Amino acid sequence: MDDLLRQHVYMINQGKASVVDYYDFVAYRGQLSKYLSQLSQVKKSDFSSWDKSEQLAFLINAYNAFTLDMILRTQSTIPPVRYYKPRNLHKKLQLIAMIKNQQKINFIPLFGKILSLRELEDDFIRKPGNYDEPRIHFALNRASIDYPALRNRAYSGIKLEHQLESATRAFLSDRSRNRFDEVTGKLEVSELFNWYERDFERGWQGWSSLSQFFIQYRDSLADTLQANELLATDSFYIQFLEFNWILNEKLRTP
Repeated sequence: MDDLLRQHVYMINQGKASVVDYYDFVAYRGQLSKYLSQLSQVKKSDFSSWDKSEQLAFLINAYNAFTLDMILRTQSTIPPVRYYKPRNLHKKLQLIAMIKNQQKINFIPLFGKILSLRELEDDFIRKPGNYDEPRIHFALNRASIDYPALRNRAYSGIKLEHQLESATRAFLSDRSRNRFDEVTGKLEVSELFNWYERDFERGWQGWSSLSQFFIQYRDSLADTLQANELLATDSFYIQFLEFNWILNEKLRTP
């Protein structure tokens, strides 16, 4: 899977975001299908015997690969609205509804079941008590440009801690999606934190609030020493930025 990601995923903005060359990726669907088949052959009993980090890396890779497969399979039928920023509220709602419907389609053969992306995420990756790891939100490929980057490497159990930490800090350092105004005390962050706030409140690292998460990662959010000090004292209020749902596609030049 590493080779496919290296060939078709392009890191941009100093590694803080990425785009996918879906157009060229289509020619390599056979290789992707072979990888997906290997994932599907893993037995639940074998999976259960792995340590938690290996399990979570496997699930993240599965989610990301099947998301790529979904986009490639439906690319010719995806309405143009999927590729361009909606011009009005109606188009935006249409785009959001289409994306959510795609996430509910059962097409993932895994552990003897046929799952949807939503089920893979909610029933395995995010299920309370399984991993309780909020940083997965910076690793999952949800195929919209404003979500955290799809990395151009697969995840592995032995490297998972470093990979999740790197992905988290890269996303928080992206000022187009997360920024702090030390004059007003306003911390503007991705709407992702609004949707998944509960995952950051379940006690990971002993933290019970989204604010505590931001305080601990303040060095990735602050651009000055003063900003860092203000964030450390919880002297900020949170505002969620409007989300851009368009496809994370590498634009082709004529």
